[in-house]
Amino acid sequence: MRHLSFPQSTPGASRGSRPHRRGRQGPLILPVLSPVKEKIIMSNTAFPAATIVGYPRVGRFRELKKAQEAFWKGKATLQELQDTAADVQRTYFERVTAAGLKADNYSIPATFSYYDQVLDVVRLFTLVPERLAEAKDARGLLDLPGYFALARGTETLPPLEMTKWFDTNYHYLVPEIGAGTEIKLNLEAIDEQLEVAKQAGVKVRPQIVGPLTLLLGAKAEQGSAEDFSPVDRLDEFVAAYAQVLEQLAERGVEWVQLDEPGLTVDRADNAKVAELAERTYRALAAAEKRPQILVTSPYGSLRENLPALLGTGIEALHLDLVHGVYSKAELESVSAAGVHLVAGVVNGRNVWRADVRAALKTLEALPGASEGAVSVASSTSLQHVPHDLALEDPAEVPVDGLAFADQKVAEIALLARGLAEGEAAVEPELKAADEALARFAADPRKHNDEIRARAAAVTAEDFDRPTIDVRRAAQADLNLPKLPTTTIGSFPQTAEIRRRRAEARAGKISAEELNGFLRDEIASVIKLQEELGLDVLVHGEAERNDMVQYFAENFDGFATTRHGWVQSYGSRCTRPSILFGDVKRHGEGLRGEAFTVPWSSHAQSLSDKPVKGMLTGPVTILAWSFVRDDQPRRETANQVALALADEIADLEEAGIRIIQVDEPALRELLPLRRDEQPQYLDWSVNSFRLATSGVKDSTQIHTHLCYSEFNEIIDSINALNADVTSIEAARSHMELLADIPETFVSGLGPGVWDIHSPRVPSQEEIESLLKAAIGYGTIADLWVNPDCGLKTRDYEETKQSLRHLVDATKAIRASL
Repeated sequence: MRHLSFPQSTPGASRGSRPHRRGRQGPLILPVLSPVKEKIIMSNTAFPAATIVGYPRVGRFRELKKAQEAFWKGKATLQELQDTAADVQRTYFERVTAAGLKADNYSIPATFSYYDQVLDVVRLFTLVPERLAEAKDARGLLDLPGYFALARGTETLPPLEMTKWFDTNYHYLVPEIGAGTEIKLNLEAIDEQLEVAKQAGVKVRPQIVGPLTLLLGAKAEQGSAEDFSPVDRLDEFVAAYAQVLEQLAERGVEWVQLDEPGLTVDRADNAKVAELAERTYRALAAAEKRPQILVTSPYGSLRENLPALLGTGIEALHLDLVHGVYSKAELESVSAAGVHLVAGVVNGRNVWRADVRAALKTLEALPGASEGAVSVASSTSLQHVPHDLALEDPAEVPVDGLAFADQKVAEIALLARGLAEGEAAVEPELKAADEALARFAADPRKHNDEIRARAAAVTAEDFDRPTIDVRRAAQADLNLPKLPTTTIGSFPQTAEIRRRRAEARAGKISAEELNGFLRDEIASVIKLQEELGLDVLVHGEAERNDMVQYFAENFDGFATTRHGWVQSYGSRCTRPSILFGDVKRHGEGLRGEAFTVPWSSHAQSLSDKPVKGMLTGPVTILAWSFVRDDQPRRETANQVALALADEIADLEEAGIRIIQVDEPALRELLPLRRDEQPQYLDWSVNSFRLATSGVKDSTQIHTHLCYSEFNEIIDSINALNADVTSIEAARSHMELLADIPETFVSGLGPGVWDIHSPRVPSQEEIESLLKAAIGYGTIADLWVNPDCGLKTRDYEETKQSLRHLVDATKAIRASL
C-alpha cells in the first residue's frame, strides 16, 4: 500500500479563479454508444412535490472544516473525521425535514462531500492520472487519504488543478483524463452516505455530477495526443454511469440526481453537444436496471439542450427558472414530453427572501402544474448560501430581506403546499412574507440620494487614462530592475494575529492596543521582505480578515455576518458580505474617511523601497458578496468604484506610488452564454477604470487575477488599462501565456509559486517557470511574484519559497 505523507498545514485561500486547458476546443467527435438491453425501472415512486438540488456541506459551525484540518495535521483519526461527517449529514437531515421536506419520499439529495463534488466522481471512477498513481491504495482505488492527496498534494505529489465552478465563487478540482485512463468503479463514498441516511430513517437520492459536465470540465492528461479530448471517451463513461445506476438500483435506490450544469454553457459546437446530450441520456434512460433519473441544469438556460433531453426517457428535469430564461413553448414541451418538471424558482445563489406570492403565481402558470406534473425546487444547490439566518443578530443584518439555506427550504415547502392546496391555504404565510419585504424595501439604509446623484454624473472622461507609453515614462523614476520581484499582498495570518483581532472584538483589549500590535506586525513584514531582497513591498494586510469583508466593514451599504460561512473549496470557507444599500466610505460627507491609508503610510515610512497600497476591485467586491437585486449591477458596481476611487486618491496623496486593485473575480461573473457576455464585460471593465483612472500618470496601477480561464477574456483584461497585471500561472506551467497577444499593454506578473499547495518550490523549479515565461516572447515587462496572497501559508514556507523566488530571479537576470 502506498504511504501518503500529508503536509502539516491547512489549504490555501484563493483570491480568485485560475486557468486550465480543457483539451481540444474544436468540433467534437461523436462516440458510438453501445446498444443497451430493455430497461427495468426499480420503482414508480412519484417525484416529491418539494425538493432542493443541494445543501451546504461544511456544517452550521464549520464542523467538517475543523475535522478535515485536524485530520490533515495528524490531530484526529480517519474515524473521527468520518464520525464528524456523519454528524453533519444527520444535522442536515434534521434541518431540512424540520423546514418542510419529507424523509420518506426522496426529496432530500445525498449532497455531502468531503471536499468537492467533481473530485467525488474522480473517486467514484478512480480517475487518477499516471503522474498521481501513488495516490491509489493497494486495491488500485482511491480511499479517503488518496482522495485528499489529489485535492491538496503531498510532499511528493502535486495536486490536481483547480478552477471556478461555472460563474460561481466555488472551486472544483479539474479531472485529468487521457486515452488510457482506467475507469474503475468504487461506490464506497456513496454507500457511506446511504448508510448514514438509512440509520437516520431518510430515503435520499444520490447526487452525482453528470457525465457530460464531468468530461466537458475535464482536461486532457499530460502527454495526450494533440487532438485528444476527454469527451472522446464518452461512450465508456456512459457505460460506467450505467453500472453505477445498476448498483444503486440493487441497493434499493429509487431516484438518482445527475447534475448537468455543463449543458447551460456555450461551447465551440453547441449542436454537437446537444447531440451528445441526447445520445447520452437516451442510453442511460435505457439502462437495463436503474432508478428513476432526475437531470438538473443549474446556473442558466438549457436552450438547444432542452429538446435534446426531453425525448431520452428521463423521468424528471430540473430547470433553473431564476438564472435561465424559458419561453412558454419550451415549458410546454416539457409537459408534452411527459417529463416531470422540477421548477427552480427559489434562488440558490443569493440570500434575498423570495417574493413567494409572485413565485406561487409563476408556478401555477407552468404547464402541467394543475395535474401534479410540477415540483418546487431551488434554482441551484444551496451550497452557495449560508446555513441559517437564525444564527445572525437582527441588529447587524437586515433580516426582513434575507433567507439562508434553511429559510429557503421553508420557502420551497411553502410554495409546494400553496401549489397543491391553493393560495388561500397559505395566505397567512404569504401575508407575513409580503410585510417583511415591505419593511426591507423601506429600510432607510438602502437609499442615499447624494450617492446616486454622484454615480449618475460620471462622464466618459472619468474612465480614461493616458496611453501606457506616457505612463511608463512618468513611472521611470521608480527605478525598478528587470524582472521586479513582489508579492500579491497578504502575508501569513498567524494564530496570534487572529487571536488579537478576536480579543479586540470581544473588548478584551482596546482598539489602540490592537493597532499597536498590527503596526509592529507590519514592521516585521517589511523587515522580512527587505532581508529577502524583494523589490516592491507590501504591508501584509494583518489588519484584514478577508479581502472583501474588510471593505464591507468600511463601506456604507453593507452588512457582515457572524456565521454566514460559505464553502469556497475544500475546507476553505468565506463569509460573503451582504450588499443591500447605496455605497460610500464610512464617515461624514459623500467621500467618507480613508481606512487603508494609515496602514500603507506606516509601511512606506519603514522602507525606501516602494510599498504597494492594496485594494479589492469593484467587480470582486460584488462577486464575493450577496448583491442587491433591486437595481442593475452596473449601477452598484459604479457606486463601489467611486468609493474605491476616493481611497485611491487618498493613498496617492499620502505618497503611495504603486496601488494594486485586485480583480480575481473578473472572469468569474462572465455569463455562460456568449450573447450575454458583452454587456457584462462592458460594465465590469468600466467599473475598474472608473476606480483607477483618476490617478496621476506617475502612479503605477497594478491588478491581480487568478483561478480563471483568462484566454476567454484577454481583450477585456487588456482593456482594464492597468500598468501591471499579475496572474496565476504556476499550476498550468505558464501555458496560459500562449494566449496573451503582443498588443497586451500591461506589464505581466505570471505566478511562479502555487500558494494553494503547501509545497515549497525549489529555486530550479522557479527558474524553469521564468524561462518558460520569457520563452513566449510576448511580454515587454515581466514581473516575478507568487500566484496569490500568502494569507494561509505559514512563515517557514513563506520564507523558503520567497528566498527561492528571489534567488531564481537573480539567476535569470544574470543569464539575461
